[in-house]
Amino acid sequence: MSEIIVHQTIAEFYCYVGLPIKQDIDFTIHYLPDIHKDLPYKSPIFRTEYFSFVFVKQGSGNYITDNHRFAFGNYTIYFTNPGHIKAFEIDTMSDAYIITFTESFLRENVHPDIFEEFPFLLAETVPPKQLNEEEFRETEGIYQQIFHHFHKDSPYKNRILGNLFVVMLLKIKERCWQLYNPLEEGDRNSQIVKTFKKLLARQFTGILKNPQEATLLQVQDFAEEMHLHPNYLSQVIKSKTGQSVHDWINKRTLATAKSLLRNTALSSKEVSYSLGFSEATHFSRFFKKQTGMTPTAYKKSLQLAHS
Repeated sequence: MSEIIVHQTIAEFYCYVGLPIKQDIDFTIHYLPDIHKDLPYKSPIFRTEYFSFVFVKQGSGNYITDNHRFAFGNYTIYFTNPGHIKAFEIDTMSDAYIITFTESFLRENVHPDIFEEFPFLLAETVPPKQLNEEEFRETEGIYQQIFHHFHKDSPYKNRILGNLFVVMLLKIKERCWQLYNPLEEGDRNSQIVKTFKKLLARQFTGILKNPQEATLLQVQDFAEEMHLHPNYLSQVIKSKTGQSVHDWINKRTLATAKSLLRNTALSSKEVSYSLGFSEATHFSRFFKKQTGMTPTAYKKSLQLAHS
């Protein structure tokens, strides 16, 4: 498979596929028939750093996210979020809009705790939601207002768009996502959680096998390998496991430290450097906070227990 391109904005994506569009801010709304005039259309496989909502009043096709393929038709709403492998196919399209936005736009103009208020934005495998004509008409009225204000100049443009989008999110939550529980998805089928845990296990297994040459990864390192923004990865892990990325790293760091102190001849100082601590004193404080004793005292207690 050829390398999958990561696109920071929808304008960057459409420039890549030869259908350039304009984008001035981290929030856009576009009428899709104006972009896709030659149908059917099949996109390349790609990743994005932005969220997207697609509102299909009249149209049909498919979208692919990771290993899942979904068909969409009239009166359909679907959304995708950052990081996943995606593609889409449009067979017919006579009335449809796409809204894209970044996490930073949401936090600044919609809600500072956006994922607590709207946890469904972190859902990963998202089948399209088909509404009846009356239900769709309610959302249509909102995104038509968003489209209108998006094309007007105003010093309050971002705030207006943000507030209208809150109404849109509340309506979508009411119609489609009232019962969404991120912890249930994290337990069952969150690909992000699975990948993060796999990378975490691989990282610390490497430290145990070769502690002298290991390098401890931080949040940004995991995010980069998973093609996600660090803040977004942190939000997903916290929302879907109940623990932060730092909590997971600290838990594995402690377990690995105990194993190295118990099963190797490495000193406390050598263990601290193997685990990525810049100073042995930092490691000692970390270990004592977690266990109630210093690494040296822990190692001595093990020696006494076996003497």
